[in-house]
Amino acid sequence: MKTYDLIIIGGGSGGLTAASGAAQFGASVALVEKKNNLGGDCLHAGCVPSKAFITVGKEIHQARKAAEQHNLQLTGDISLAQVNRRVHDAIDDIQEMDDVSRFEEMGVDVYLKEAVFTGPHTVQLGDGEEIEGKRIVIATGSKAVIPPIDNIEVLPYFTNETIFDAEELPGHIVCVGGGPVGVELAQVLARLGAKVTIVDNAPRLFPNEEEEIGRRVQRALLEELNFVPNARVEAIEEDKASGLAYAVLSNGEKIKADALLIAAGRRPNTGSLQLGKAGIDPAKDGSIPVKPTLQTKAPHIYAVGDVTGEYAFTHAAGLEGQIVVTNAVFGLRRKVSYSTLPWVFYTEPELFRLGLTEQQAREKHGDSINVYKVNGGDVDRFIAERDKTPLVKIITDKRGKILGAHAAGKNASDWMHEVVAAKAWKKPLRSFSSIVYPYPSRGEILKKAADIYWREKLFDSSVTKLLKKYVQTFR
Repeated sequence: MKTYDLIIIGGGSGGLTAASGAAQFGASVALVEKKNNLGGDCLHAGCVPSKAFITVGKEIHQARKAAEQHNLQLTGDISLAQVNRRVHDAIDDIQEMDDVSRFEEMGVDVYLKEAVFTGPHTVQLGDGEEIEGKRIVIATGSKAVIPPIDNIEVLPYFTNETIFDAEELPGHIVCVGGGPVGVELAQVLARLGAKVTIVDNAPRLFPNEEEEIGRRVQRALLEELNFVPNARVEAIEEDKASGLAYAVLSNGEKIKADALLIAAGRRPNTGSLQLGKAGIDPAKDGSIPVKPTLQTKAPHIYAVGDVTGEYAFTHAAGLEGQIVVTNAVFGLRRKVSYSTLPWVFYTEPELFRLGLTEQQAREKHGDSINVYKVNGGDVDRFIAERDKTPLVKIITDKRGKILGAHAAGKNASDWMHEVVAAKAWKKPLRSFSSIVYPYPSRGEILKKAADIYWREKLFDSSVTKLLKKYVQTFR
């Protein structure tokens, strides 16, 4: 039996980060992935293909919008098969960076096989071979949940794992679920030409995000698709006489549907690992509870990424993978912190989130907070682009320390990232006032938020009053 310093089960973002880091520090590493390639959900069914998909949707939407505004005509039909060929080209390009040979060159032994625990330190591979690890990292990701819908077999249905292989665009699509996967893919499908309706149990889209920001993005989305709140899809009803099918909702409504897009959440991929043999008890939803050090109930076994049930983001898994390297390889007890972890809904406009919402900040700090808002209509670049959507909302404590930052707007993930650095480096909001922005730039919206801070501080300042008196008297 071959023994390793570290066995990593799962070849996604968290697993690859841990594998490359540990190998570069001299640890003997085994990387086990049940699929026939590395990269995980992010590369093959998540971040990469969805963003390539979104880009096509934006291009088509902008072309139509420009044609309408400038009295031009567009002709031709959109081919979903051609769109998805472009998506797979993007996957193939990035796959080269996650190729097995690259990790083997680092000294990692890569096994493209199923893995199950046979003991606290041992893992059996799909061909029966058994390997041993002093320490083990579980990074097996998650999969789409298919909710119980009566007669679902009547209609074709897609998940984020299958939509990028589709060749024909359905005319009417009902999206089951309004989370990140649902809203992003639904908007693109609408832009490609389908009539799309999102159905979700929540009273609004983005129910856990800053309400004012979420509502602004929702208004923009509802110009392109439909949304039914406080409802769920319970069944598919087929009218054999007409050949039509309908999604039957819990509120009694029926919606014509040619296909479903299932985006009703995800479940950790832990069911086949036989975790009990490793001394680990998964939660009811299949997730693996971890300590802040990312250790499981078995101290020598760590878990990162979607399997922990925490933040299902690729960049969160990457952060956790870095923490695991130092803890598992060097025996440190570093704790993961998500206080500076941003996330984005890559709709158009985008929704950016960092830290606490205003409600959360008030619950934690009472009235000892300040809220600063700037609309795109106050920023020359957005005015020039005729874009009225952008809105930034920053919450600070009384000293200007950033507690939360939220934004709605085109490419908000780009022009809001400075605030992530400011929060990570513990810089107050007022520090943005000293930054010189090239004119006109979108990022200037942050400077304007800082300027509001200074205006409020200086307006009631005794120093300001003395200076005014000095000017009036002596100048």
